[in-house]
Amino acid sequence: MEIKKVGVVGCGLMGHGITQVSAQAGYDVVVAEISQEALDKGIGKITKQLGKAVDKGKIEQADADAVLGRINATTDLNEFADCDLVIEAVSENLETKLELWKQLDGIVKDEAYFATNTSSLPVINQAAATTRPSNFLGLHFFNPVQVMPLLEVIQSVTTSPEAMGIGLAYGEKLKKTTVETKDKAGFIVNRLLVPYMLDAIRGLEEGIGAIDEIDAAMKGGAAHPMGPLTLADFVGLDTLHSISEVMFDEFRERRFAAPPTLRKMVAAGFYGVKSGRGFYDYSGEKPVPVNPGL
Repeated sequence: MEIKKVGVVGCGLMGHGITQVSAQAGYDVVVAEISQEALDKGIGKITKQLGKAVDKGKIEQADADAVLGRINATTDLNEFADCDLVIEAVSENLETKLELWKQLDGIVKDEAYFATNTSSLPVINQAAATTRPSNFLGLHFFNPVQVMPLLEVIQSVTTSPEAMGIGLAYGEKLKKTTVETKDKAGFIVNRLLVPYMLDAIRGLEEGIGAIDEIDAAMKGGAAHPMGPLTLADFVGLDTLHSISEVMFDEFRERRFAAPPTLRKMVAAGFYGVKSGRGFYDYSGEKPVPVNPGL
């Protein structure tokens, strides 16, 4: 089956990026949100991103207009009926995702493929909520989707070889670097990256260095493009906390457990870049480290 029309549920942090890169690859895309306000916000981000690309000479205005012309924004899930591939990019909550898939399963044509953009939740749990578990896989994009080159294509115990082929072909058309991985908590990247960020937070708690010193050390000593605490802010401390809980539940190892500082910052609403404050304060011209009250 050839994928011609892609559906994306969610037009937020990840959804608007998936929508944009899919439309740029030539797919017709329908994207849905729960409210017109949320939808307008997401489409506004896509329009802004395309405008920047035009200003920098990366694409022509006619190309940007064509991309926007391939996007159908809606608040009605019935618009997904004739999609060939549907990707969910809603909040990282299993119950929310399960309810969504039950709705979509009764709307989208039987031969279509479903994919979750989850960063940590089991793919099989979602696949089992549908009548098409063999056509269900994981497609884990990275933020920002328009910039990050990687796409993890995830195979659950029910995912068919044909579904994996669809996922890999879709990623290649998006010009992503595709890697195949199994349905294990954290997949490849987060399985390795999350403990690293959590250890940086524990190191901060134990006084091995200040926030900016820890970040500077890993940038200068390990050639990382950004330090682990800055990275945690960009990932979102709430997202990091959620992923750590899922991984700890599966593996029961201390290295996956959320440190007290992370739990307290999330409780306070300090989520990182998206909230304007995390390990750094982002309200000024440059991020400023903020003592988390250790």
